[in-house]
Amino acid sequence: MRLISEDSRPVGPSGWKRYAAAAVAVAAAATAGSAAVDADSDWYRGLSKPAWQPPPWAFGPVWTPLYASIAFAAGHALGRTRGRERAATALSFGVNLALNAGWTWLFFRRRSPQAALLGTLVLDLSNAELIRRTSGTDPVAARALLPYAAWCVFATALNASLTRRNP
Repeated sequence: MRLISEDSRPVGPSGWKRYAAAAVAVAAAATAGSAAVDADSDWYRGLSKPAWQPPPWAFGPVWTPLYASIAFAAGHALGRTRGRERAATALSFGVNLALNAGWTWLFFRRRSPQAALLGTLVLDLSNAELIRRTSGTDPVAARALLPYAAWCVFATALNASLTRRNP
């Protein structure tokens, strides 16, 4: 059975493989990042936090659909590119996922809000590059990345506040 994609091109098994590969990559990044999180540590609980910081339990319900949107965007964008453009798009997604996972290691394992702030600023730049890159070939994928990018900007503001409050 073949399905029809949004741009009327057939999506066969290779299409599903793209989405599956993207989902595996996103799940690996989420798992690697979450391995470093320790919201119950004395260090983290001792940080001065702004009143507008979401409670720790809220992060899972927020990140789950965001990760799903990243996987969808990656699978979709990779289906609309070929050759060098596909390789560059895959690299952009891979770098972005590594930066995403790396933030928790900088913040929770290094216990460095300052290093994590730098990491999240680089992640924001990576998000902007990823949206720019995908918008040229796949506006659907670019739009799917917007909530993720917005959340990361919020996370950057939160990280900056934590850095200021905890010199």
